[in-house]
Amino acid sequence: MSEVIATYLLEAKPESLEKKAEAIAVGLTVGSWTNLPAVEQAQLERHKGRVVEAKMETNNKARISVEYPNLNFSNDLPAILTTTFGKFSLDGKVRLIDLAFSNEVKKGYPGPKFGIEGIRELTNAYNRPLLMSIFKGVIGRNLSSLKEQMKAQALGGIDIVKDDEILFENDQTPLEKRIPVCQEALRESYEETGKRTLHAVNLTGKTMELKDNAYKAVELGADLLLFNTFAYGLDVMQALAEDPNIPLPIMAHPAFSGTMISSPDYGVSPGLLLGKLARMAGADLVLFPSPYGSVAMAKEETQAIAQNLTSEEPVFKKAFPVPSAGIHPGLTPKLIADFGIDSIINAGGGIHGHPGGAAAGGKAFVQAIDAVLNHKSLIEAAAEYQELAQAIELWGGE
Repeated sequence: MSEVIATYLLEAKPESLEKKAEAIAVGLTVGSWTNLPAVEQAQLERHKGRVVEAKMETNNKARISVEYPNLNFSNDLPAILTTTFGKFSLDGKVRLIDLAFSNEVKKGYPGPKFGIEGIRELTNAYNRPLLMSIFKGVIGRNLSSLKEQMKAQALGGIDIVKDDEILFENDQTPLEKRIPVCQEALRESYEETGKRTLHAVNLTGKTMELKDNAYKAVELGADLLLFNTFAYGLDVMQALAEDPNIPLPIMAHPAFSGTMISSPDYGVSPGLLLGKLARMAGADLVLFPSPYGSVAMAKEETQAIAQNLTSEEPVFKKAFPVPSAGIHPGLTPKLIADFGIDSIINAGGGIHGHPGGAAAGGKAFVQAIDAVLNHKSLIEAAAEYQELAQAIELWGGE
């Protein structure tokens, strides 16, 4: 059978738990049940929601799972989210913590086009975390400044450099000029180092303009697309991922998702929204706050995101988790311990703020990653590498 099972965390009392669960299952599907004539019950039976589980988690919080037949909705995320959590999201303290999909339902979604293995092939980087950096302070800067930043980051050994998510179309660095200038910087860096660095271009514009802008980015030689997924919607990202004329990996940025994931009592769990649903809808890489950075998220929530992105899955490729915000070289041991080698270490200030500049900041991270993978402490490695030593002196490290 094809179905979706939604699991909620909500306020409830033990004595009325079963009644509440049944009310959800009926109310979000056929509307009413016990008052219907037997002939109507027979007609609607296959459309009726079914309670899978109902149990108390605490004195006043319950976990309730309801199965929704796929006969009730078209197989698209807007329909599924509206069915399982549309008007119910307005009903007081209730949080959607998971959606379980049958394989038949999953087959309606693209999943990552490249996934972890595909991104590794593009970067020629295996058996280690990838390293990503961020353009910083580019608002109001010209193309020359952008090129200088790009080349410095690439010379530092960065695998991927991404646009800032707030870099939209503007007169000084428009898409059609930004991509060629950045690619020129990357070619120059490659000639010096022999290492390839990729550029993730921020895809912006009105929703109906996005595909045309993506086609333009492809034509101009973009390596990846950065996408503000939760400002536009998961379904919009899915449309980009499914388009055969957009043969680029998609990096999902979490901007605006805080409105949905930040409360323990309302909204959607981070593991579901930034993990499972982003992967289904076609994200190859997903950014989210790290558990120890400047915009920290609870460690168990970051682990849930990473698990949903990298779990073995017969339908979808694995996607890269990208814990972000406040990351510096001294955090490299924690990042690898918590997220493994199938992850991306992403830094902005931790690279640009290095005393030796962005190139030295990138080298410090490369040195830190190498030390961890070779079972050395950062202090030991810092005795060999000036860039890492300067980073540890500034930010600390193990």
